[in-house]
Amino acid sequence: MSNNKVLQFSNTLPAIHTEKKDHYLSVATAQNTRKAYQSAIRHYQGWGGLLPATPDMLINYLVHYADTLNPRTLTLRLTAISRWHEYQEFDNPANDPGVRKTLKGIHRTHGRPKRKARALSLNEVAAITNKLQQETDSLKSVRDRALLLIGFFGAFRSEELATIQVQHVAWDDDGITINLPRSKTDQEGKGISKSIPWSGHSICPATALKRWLQIDNDGAVFRAINRWGHVSNQPLKPDSITDIVRTLVKNTGYNFYKQISSHSLRRGFATSAARNNIDFQLIKKQGKWKNDATVHEYIDEGQRYTENAAGLMLGKLKD
Repeated sequence: MSNNKVLQFSNTLPAIHTEKKDHYLSVATAQNTRKAYQSAIRHYQGWGGLLPATPDMLINYLVHYADTLNPRTLTLRLTAISRWHEYQEFDNPANDPGVRKTLKGIHRTHGRPKRKARALSLNEVAAITNKLQQETDSLKSVRDRALLLIGFFGAFRSEELATIQVQHVAWDDDGITINLPRSKTDQEGKGISKSIPWSGHSICPATALKRWLQIDNDGAVFRAINRWGHVSNQPLKPDSITDIVRTLVKNTGYNFYKQISSHSLRRGFATSAARNNIDFQLIKKQGKWKNDATVHEYIDEGQRYTENAAGLMLGKLKD
């Protein structure tokens, strides 16, 4: 008699946990992207668009806003509508050749360069910091010095600055290391670490942060401060960081403050590092950039006058 056992398989699959499935599908997309997609869907429906959509509906929607909205905005909204159909398992009208050709024609007709935040140079950051140091040692000026210098030398995004907690900051004899559990390019939660050494210079990010944390050392590192000097329990919002940096630039006397955003710190770090001939890999490492092309763009911007064929020829001219 054979000792082989006959395996029996059930035809009944385990019940699908719908709520958990929807949760995991949701978090697979970054929160900011989800918000942008939701806003795009609301805009489409506000126009009168139906879901599921047809190719003709999408073409009419694109044509209606072609003269008033940036083509990049329309591309984002079409992507959101496309994702909605894929998620709901409907045929995707955004893949229709007519829709794609219409969008391409809008880009060719109305396309314009993307507006980029102006990079803050190392000298400009130094000037802003010196201006703050000349002011009274108010809570706001102490916080703003730390925010400006950590944002610049750490090449942080505004979302990252807003999420830094006191427990994320490690101190040692050589400097500070900020360990973030998650960032824009680290959605899987592997964590990123950025180190900034102590500096003997009057402009020292670690010293500025230490001074701020001697005053406020609980919860989020960078929090709002109201007009009465009370520190909020809530972290700064990314948009608020743009407002703070722009105001600091304006108060220092620079007339380009309207071109400034929180990204001016991160972009400024890369361009200033390139201007000082810092190695490509070191720049990329500090900013945790995944895309080499982005870093090369910043390096080209930083070296546009020093690594310049016209400049080299002009330098050879004799009086």
